[in-house]
Amino acid sequence: MKEKLTHAESLTISSMLFGLFFGAGNLIFPAYLGEASGANLWISLLGFLITGVGLPLLAIASLGMTRSEGLLDLSGRVSHKYSYLFTCLLYLTIGPFFAIPRCFTVPFETGISALLPSGMTKSTGLFIFSLIFFAIMLFFSLRPGRIMDWIGKFLTPAFLLFFFFIMITALLHPLGNYQAVKPVGEYASAPLISGVLAGYNTMDALAGLAFGIIVISSIRTFGVTKPEKVASATLKTGVLTCLLMAVIYAITALVGAQSRTALGLAANGGEALSQIARHYFPGLGAVIFALMIFVACLKTAIGLITACSETFVEMFPKTLSYNKWAIIFSLLAFGIANVGLTTIISFSLPVLMLLYPLAISLILLALTSKLFDFKQVDYQIMTAVTFLCALGDFFKALPAGMQVKAVTGLYGRVLPLYQDGLGWLVPVAVTFVILAIKASISKKLA
Repeated sequence: MKEKLTHAESLTISSMLFGLFFGAGNLIFPAYLGEASGANLWISLLGFLITGVGLPLLAIASLGMTRSEGLLDLSGRVSHKYSYLFTCLLYLTIGPFFAIPRCFTVPFETGISALLPSGMTKSTGLFIFSLIFFAIMLFFSLRPGRIMDWIGKFLTPAFLLFFFFIMITALLHPLGNYQAVKPVGEYASAPLISGVLAGYNTMDALAGLAFGIIVISSIRTFGVTKPEKVASATLKTGVLTCLLMAVIYAITALVGAQSRTALGLAANGGEALSQIARHYFPGLGAVIFALMIFVACLKTAIGLITACSETFVEMFPKTLSYNKWAIIFSLLAFGIANVGLTTIISFSLPVLMLLYPLAISLILLALTSKLFDFKQVDYQIMTAVTFLCALGDFFKALPAGMQVKAVTGLYGRVLPLYQDGLGWLVPVAVTFVILAIKASISKKLA
C-alpha cells in the first residue's frame, strides 16, 4: 500500500484538476476585469483571486481535512436531507442547467461564430456546433475511467499550448500601459468588491466541492488508500492546481488591461481575447482563439458530466446507471445551450448568489470543525442564517422584470453590503464568531 503519490502522479492529477476547473469562464472574466479595471488592475485582481482561487482551494482543503468522500458526505454534517438537497442543487447548477450549457455557448459566441460560412444564420450555427460538441463530450464522458488521460495528459496541455502561444506574444509586445487606463463602472468605484463578485462567476468554489469525488477516486487509482494519506494528497494537488490558476488569471488580466489603449473596451472578456488574438495573429488569430476556447470548454464539460453522473449514481444507486445519467445530463445541457449565452448567464447569477454563501459557510465550518469541535446543531444554525441572508442576494440578482421591490427594499434596509451583492457576509461572520465562542466555552467546561 502506497503512502504518497510520486511527483509525476501529483502533477498528472493536478493537471487533470486544473483542466476540470479551467473552462472558458476562467478566461473571459479575468480578461474583462483587466480591461475594465485599468489602473485598478491589481486590487481588482486581488478580489478575483479571493473567490476565484482562494475559495476553490479551501473547498478542496475542506474535503481533504475532513476526510470526506465528496460533497454529499461533507454536507451531511448539516443533516441527511439537506445533504441530498444541497448536493442536487449544486451539481445541477454547475452541471446541465448552467455551467455545461455555458461550455457549449461560450466557444461558439466568442470564437466559432466568426468562422461561420456566409449565409448561415447564428441559430443554425449554434445548433450544429452544439451537436458536434455534444457528441465529443458524450464520447469522452461515457469512459470515466480514462478521465485522467483525456484531461490530465492531453486536453490540458493542448489548452496551455494555445494559451501561452497567444499570451507570451502579448506580454513581449504590450499594446499599452495599463496604469494610464482609466477604470470604468464599478471597477472605478469599488474595484475590490467588483473583483470578488467577478470571481463568483467562475463557479469554481462550487466546482471545488463537486470535483472532490473525481480527485479522491484518482488518488486511490494510484494506490494511495489510507484516509489520512488521501487527505494529504488531495490538499497537495489542490495547492498546485490553484497556483497555476492564479498565474494564468494574472497573465490574462494584465494582457486585457494592456490591450485597452489600442483596442478599446470590449463588450465582454471573450470578445476582448478574440480581438487580442486577431491583432497579434491576423487571419490565424481567430482560428487559434477558437481552438483554445473550444479545448478549454470541452475538458471542463467532460469533467462536469463525469462528476454529476458519478454523484447521482452514488445518491440514487437503485435508479439509473452512470451511462444513463451521463446521457440525460448531456441532452439537458444540449437543449439549454440553444437558448443562448445571455439567457443562461442572466438566470445563473441569482442561483450562484444563493449557493455560493451556503458553500462558503459549509467550507468555513468544515475547515475549523476540529479547532472548535462544532456539533451538528452549529452547522444547522449557520446554514439557516446563511440561507435567509443569501436569499436576499438571490432576489436582488433576478432579472429586472422578476424582482419584487418590497422584498429587496426590506433586505436593503436590514443587511449591510446588500447593495454590493454581499448581504450575507456580515451576518454569517457574526454567527460564526458566536458559534466559535460558544463551542470554545463548551469545550473548556467539558
